[in-house]
Amino acid sequence: MKRAKLDMFVSLSRQRFVQVLIFIGFVYVVLVGLEIPFVFKTGFSLVSQEGFEKNRHLNSKSFVLESEEDMEERNAPNRPLDVPVRVMDGSRPERRKIREVQNLLSNLVFDGSSVNMNSSDGFSGILKSAKEAFNVGIKFWGELELHRQEAVVPVDNDSKKTEECPHSISISGLEFQEKGRMLVLPCGLTLGSHITVVGKPRKAHPEHEPKISLLRNGQYLMVSQFMMELQGLKTVDGEDPPRILHFNPRLKGDWSGKPVIEHNTCYRMQWGTSQRCDGLRSKDTEETVDRQVKCENWIRDDDDNQSEQSKSSWWLNRLITGRTKKMSIDWPYPFSEDKLFVLTLSAGFEGYHINVDGRHVTSFPYRTGFSLEDATGLSLNGDIDVDSVFAASLPATHPNFAPQRHLDMSNRWKAPPLLDQPVDLFIGILSAGNHFSERMAIRKSWMRHQLIRSSNVVARFFVALHARKEVNVELKKEAEFFGDIVIVPYMDHYDLVVLKTVAICEYAVRVASAKYIMKCDDDTFVRVDAVIKEVNKVPEDRSLYIGNINFHHKPLRSGKWAVTYEEWPEEDYPSYANGPGYIISSDIANFIVSDCSRWRT
Repeated sequence: MKRAKLDMFVSLSRQRFVQVLIFIGFVYVVLVGLEIPFVFKTGFSLVSQEGFEKNRHLNSKSFVLESEEDMEERNAPNRPLDVPVRVMDGSRPERRKIREVQNLLSNLVFDGSSVNMNSSDGFSGILKSAKEAFNVGIKFWGELELHRQEAVVPVDNDSKKTEECPHSISISGLEFQEKGRMLVLPCGLTLGSHITVVGKPRKAHPEHEPKISLLRNGQYLMVSQFMMELQGLKTVDGEDPPRILHFNPRLKGDWSGKPVIEHNTCYRMQWGTSQRCDGLRSKDTEETVDRQVKCENWIRDDDDNQSEQSKSSWWLNRLITGRTKKMSIDWPYPFSEDKLFVLTLSAGFEGYHINVDGRHVTSFPYRTGFSLEDATGLSLNGDIDVDSVFAASLPATHPNFAPQRHLDMSNRWKAPPLLDQPVDLFIGILSAGNHFSERMAIRKSWMRHQLIRSSNVVARFFVALHARKEVNVELKKEAEFFGDIVIVPYMDHYDLVVLKTVAICEYAVRVASAKYIMKCDDDTFVRVDAVIKEVNKVPEDRSLYIGNINFHHKPLRSGKWAVTYEEWPEEDYPSYANGPGYIISSDIANFIVSDCSRWRT
């Protein structure tokens, strides 16, 4: 009897269990039909992800820089939605509107109506250059807009006999003369490029020019000299093209009365500080160029007695000590009238090197503001007959083109949209038109941070227009594709880099409505989380200026970074942060933009 009751109870339990399973299945079908699991999936996975991240950071004893893949998968997941969702602490997700910013140009425009074009002080000179650079930039931008309408005509490979960027160029002296004594380098130079000139200096002739002879009227000197120049593209009508390298041997001397070789650069018809080699070897304490001295020695007229004395001293020391001593060899001046020479100009890591007849003569360090690819022509003028010119190891591709560029044009690296609300931090990155690889390195590294991907922090590149039209065309395509470039419409040059800094402040305040603004260069790695952590330590009602502060820094009066007394007359600079990176609050940025009456937006 008891066994029968037990069997009946078990049977009823099984029936109830089956009924419960059927009910659960029915409920599941209903939920699937209403798509409620999507809510559970997104919500619970987000919570579990955050919990996992917190536990992982708590258990870790030291900070380890995560790889790009880790940052992308864990910290910056790709959003399937067009509109970013920001999760607030303890609240429901907040959907934010996208702010449409169609114009690629910066709103910064220079008003140079109040600039005194005849003033000679340093500040007015910069303003004059800024006015002219903006005028040229507006012209170039107009050409870019017209270029969009031009159709590209395909070229048959069989009919294309010459490369756009030849690896080497060779022309005779007659061809060189017919081309206006100019050798065109279509794609400029690159590291390791070299140009060889075979020529012959002419006989000296009477020179009456006071600038050369420094003599009175009616007096003259016998002069034989020639000028070899690497030139760039002319940017302003009525001005000479920039001289990236000016090499000027003076066989019979100049005002000094001794053979010399002078080097210099010239931008916007303004010459830099010259480097003169007069036969004395550079001092051991002076900086070298790729471990080569700037000036080698050669025999001078006043060295005859000294040379004889050094030989006598050498023999006397040899007899007394019985040991040999290394004796320096004095070479003659590398150029002679009516004698053939072979000159080779090569591009090294740190500067240009000049070898004549197989012997190193001079080296000239690269000047700020010029690059190897800017050297699009070689000219030879003066008292010289050119026999032939050879150029080799030239860049095989145009500097604005690289095969890797097409591989990097992926939606994966596009910038997040600018949202219709203030951002915590705006990062302005100074870059140049042809620095595509530098920008891609940033896009693939610290711009993948979750704060930037979520649009709480915004990063943009600020680029001015290049002298090459082809570079500007590619820059415009890049800006339209990635959406992270702001073009400042002026002709780029190192001396006017401050214009990009003003443009950063204007964009951050007027467009992004940023709380804090950071400026950096395109060779800088930014720890976004560390920057946010530091700025959050400062009360919101206080102004902020963070960086590696220089106190009582003195301006350099000579060398590459020389500052004239017209540009800064004081002996000390005010305290300032180093250029590679600094952060300011929005009130300071707004003061920079609004307080200067020459800027209008």
